Amino acid sequence: MNERRLPMSALDGYPPADSAGIQSALRAALARFERKIVVLDDDPTGVQTVHDVCVYTDWKEDTLLEAFRAPERMFFILTNSRGFSRERTEAEHAAMARAIARAARETAQDFVVISRSDSTLRGHYPLETQVLRSVLEEQIGQKYDGEILIPFFKEGGRYTLDDVHYVAMNGELTPAGQTEFARDRTFGYRASNLKEYIEEKHGGAIRAGDVASVPLELLRRGDAEGVARILASVHDFGKVVVNAIDYSDVEVFALGFIEAVTSGKRFLFRSAAAVTKVLGGVGDRPLLSGRELRDPDNRNGGLIIVGSHVQKTTLQLDFLKRRCPIEFIEFDVRTVNDESAFANERARVLCQEEKALREGRTAAVYTSRTRLDANTGNAEDDLRLSLRISDAVTGFVRDLTLRPRFILAKGGITSSEIGTAALKVKKARVMGQILPGIPVWQTGAESKFPGLPYVIFPGNVGGEDALYEAVMKLNGKEETLS
Repeated sequence: MNERRLPMSALDGYPPADSAGIQSALRAALARFERKIVVLDDDPTGVQTVHDVCVYTDWKEDTLLEAFRAPERMFFILTNSRGFSRERTEAEHAAMARAIARAARETAQDFVVISRSDSTLRGHYPLETQVLRSVLEEQIGQKYDGEILIPFFKEGGRYTLDDVHYVAMNGELTPAGQTEFARDRTFGYRASNLKEYIEEKHGGAIRAGDVASVPLELLRRGDAEGVARILASVHDFGKVVVNAIDYSDVEVFALGFIEAVTSGKRFLFRSAAAVTKVLGGVGDRPLLSGRELRDPDNRNGGLIIVGSHVQKTTLQLDFLKRRCPIEFIEFDVRTVNDESAFANERARVLCQEEKALREGRTAAVYTSRTRLDANTGNAEDDLRLSLRISDAVTGFVRDLTLRPRFILAKGGITSSEIGTAALKVKKARVMGQILPGIPVWQTGAESKFPGLPYVIFPGNVGGEDALYEAVMKLNGKEETLS
């Protein structure tokens, strides 16, 4: 666990593979790969690499049947499980697995499940994939040979090299276990080497030395058959770590994966957002323009909700305050333990927010930057406190009496709760990305504000000026950006 930081130039030491040839081979392989790609997303940010795909916010039988019958190769289910307790996570994933199996049987379609989570390794791991494996094996009568971990996410600066997962920060590659994300109060960890991370998260039940690895050198040679041979040797739900520093690495891996699965192997994925784009066969598209995101007939202001407390979010908020003349409203969450004071604070913020929107001014509502802890020593108590604050923040959208020009939510749990509990979205279309790694939903006809552009801004993505750039684009000022 003593990995060193590396210069960004460390990514340049590997000769590129034949990208055009790989992509051509992958398109042909995907055309023959008749399996539905089911992505279980533990917060709404997992669509940060895709466009023109559907996101469903429940896993009822009718919902899953609709998704399996749709012509698209891939769909997402927003589970929001990063905001769940362990008990609820276990129960809901068991329900999801049963619903997926039923829909697959009724539509006579095979499938691949991707458990999409945070590219900085936070989330209910290994609980989610353990539950999925157990219930799916029981329901479909087939064993899973292994679990594939691939947290690479180029748009967010997440790279895996020599089995060590890195986060690009301040012009260098920092081992993930040395970042603030590893100190998460609910999902913290120490190991940056993914083999050691697996051992750590399994409490030693799986040894690092027993974890298989797909090396970058193999991928850079374009050796998909070599990938397939590695996967063929995995059994009894063994673990596989995939190294990747560019999309071409994931594409070569996908070719080998398809070959292995076609030969009878079965795997679950625990991944970030890159592999969904590749296995879903989603092409590139330009970033969304401000014109695509604005309703010229809506004269109300836009609404920004900032809930995330990671340092990157605070830096981005501070930059926005310095540069953007909009209405800033601080929600003092220190009142959370005083019922009356908390209610009064919520009412004050909502009144000020609505006044700004009605006057055509964009409002940025943000939680006070002091992180509150329950101080009980129990991570579940901390999570419950966070959820109480999150529910109040959700109310700043749920209780609105007028339609904003746009809504931007900052932070995974925040954006999920606003999308489901406040906007009441059941099915959304992913329009694309406003900035790299920052997706936009178009809300469904059933939602509180149908057809509204909803920007889902991860807490841990983008440079210091990213929030400012997104707000400028949404407010029609993109031409002033240098």
